[in-house]
Amino acid sequence: MAGLFESAGDGGAAIALEEVEASILRSFEVQMLELIGPGPGGESDDPLAALFAEGPSSPPADPALARLFPDAYGGPDGPAGPEEVAAAGEFRRYTELDLRARKRDDALAVIRSLDGLGGAGGVLKASPEDCRHWLGGLNDLRLTLGTRLEVSEDDDEGLYDLDDEDPRKPLVMAYLWFGMLQESLLEAMAG
Repeated sequence: MAGLFESAGDGGAAIALEEVEASILRSFEVQMLELIGPGPGGESDDPLAALFAEGPSSPPADPALARLFPDAYGGPDGPAGPEEVAAAGEFRRYTELDLRARKRDDALAVIRSLDGLGGAGGVLKASPEDCRHWLGGLNDLRLTLGTRLEVSEDDDEGLYDLDDEDPRKPLVMAYLWFGMLQESLLEAMAG
């Protein structure tokens, strides 16, 4: 898997993907959509209902979702006292649905651009707006995989030394590849 983003000028980027690479990316983004779930009350098109919808006031129980939708107050272990818990709950109640919608939009944009390749490999060209969605989508994939793999800053070096028989190896390879894609996309957008 060697496809990395290159500058396409004007803040856009391009990447040559083999069919298997496009398939892997698409599969992970579809799984991300399933993890994030539908919007409030399903996929309603009623803008008034969406305007008045309120999100949850407590963090998700799933550690990966808690990483994607962290508390706004407190440290890495969450809010410390009752006042921080209340403030974090209020903040989450009014912001999580929008954050979920943005993450769904990012994943859908990546899927649609991959679908534009027609199920085969090829060169994918991303506009500056598409690049923003790709950055968000890749970041969410890395956060989720990192949480599932229990990656910490101290462990990062050990990821390169896994035995081929280690069942985590395919996910670790995807995690590292998504990081390379993300880094190359940032460089392509800047250059």
